[in-house]
Amino acid sequence: MPKLKTHKGASARFEVTGTGKLRRMKGSRGHMRRKKSGAVKRLYAKKLDVSPSDAARIRRIIPT
Repeated sequence: MPKLKTHKGASARFEVTGTGKLRRMKGSRGHMRRKKSGAVKRLYAKKLDVSPSDAARIRRIIPT
């Protein structure tokens, strides 16, 4: 079976940490940001862990 190509959209949205965990950013952080409070904008800046149920799917399309 041939190797899978890297899914470029997924590789731009997810990153693999040094320990092998997948990290993601929250969505809806670019549109209509002027209305949002500073506390909400700071929450959008944090990276979150990908849920284990989704991690297996994402690992297949991102080279680790």
